[in-house]
Amino acid sequence: MAKNLVIVESPAKVKTIKKFLGPSYEVMASQGHIRDLPKSTLGVDVDNDYEPKYITIRGKGDILSSLKKQAKKADNIYLATDPDREGEAISWHLSEALKLDDKDIKRITFNEITKNAVKDSLKNPRKIDMNLVDAQQSRRMLDRIVGYRISPLLWSKIKRGLSAGRVQSVALRIICDREAEIDAFCPEEYWTIEASIKVKGEKKPIVAKFYGDKNGKTDITSEAQAKEIEAALEKASYSVESVKTGERVKNPPTPFTTSTLQQEASKQLNFATKKTMMIAQQLYEGVDVKGKGTIGLISYLRTDSTRVSEEAVAATEEYIKANYGDEYASEKVKENDSKDKKIQDAHQTYGYFQYSCCRKRVS
Repeated sequence: MAKNLVIVESPAKVKTIKKFLGPSYEVMASQGHIRDLPKSTLGVDVDNDYEPKYITIRGKGDILSSLKKQAKKADNIYLATDPDREGEAISWHLSEALKLDDKDIKRITFNEITKNAVKDSLKNPRKIDMNLVDAQQSRRMLDRIVGYRISPLLWSKIKRGLSAGRVQSVALRIICDREAEIDAFCPEEYWTIEASIKVKGEKKPIVAKFYGDKNGKTDITSEAQAKEIEAALEKASYSVESVKTGERVKNPPTPFTTSTLQQEASKQLNFATKKTMMIAQQLYEGVDVKGKGTIGLISYLRTDSTRVSEEAVAATEEYIKANYGDEYASEKVKENDSKDKKIQDAHQTYGYFQYSCCRKRVS
């Protein structure tokens, strides 16, 4: 009988993690949140220090019963929900629902679902981070207070069916302000003139842009002015005084964050945000790889960090050396330092996709 119980969020992770841990561990899924504010009421006592009222989510009763039953049999219970504010809150709700003593709480997190990451997390359990839990509770209560108190006001004053929200109301204001700027913009006409010049010794013609005369830069503001300058240039003779050539190093692209992944998927693949995140979730939870079983292919999908795990760096470098040669591997891995040190750096990035040890020189 399993002496250890590991609780994750998604059922898709259960099979993969169970394979890593063996028969002494039972792995179960909470399937997301198990408790939330009631839908029928505000659920927040604004007159009593904004005390939230939580109830078991409808349809989660059987899941909670199964978790309680298994928890009674287990010697150790590991809360392995996602490494973000929402995941931390789910772990806290689980500890409350399962009535775990503080000394018995073992919170673990892993940034990618690999054997090493999962096993290392079990060696370093911690307590629940109440700062993250409070941050999630504050966000949830603000959602509820703004939505439940302002939406009815919009129905009575403007139009029924409208809604207000903690995020959407602010986003709407930003869009309206930007639209006002666009409406107030006064377009100005401008023209550019380019010449394609063949230079001895160069394979391709050099494109030169008209700048002005000896008196300085000339702004071309009409078609008539552009044609007048063009006519004068056709009669002129040209000489290339100097050509400068150089070498530049093209570094590998910065690892994806959540937002840059969504932007690139939309631009390159025309994916909607929902589709991008759904596919990323599947890749994180694990897919069947021939000869290796179910393996998580990317690290955690919700992050503002561009940090890459050491395991991903080592695996990538080993692959490049084995398949392309040592000369294609960097001597030193570039650090992707963020300008903002206050980001939620609880998880790694899409290292398995975006990271590259290769160096490429472009003339």
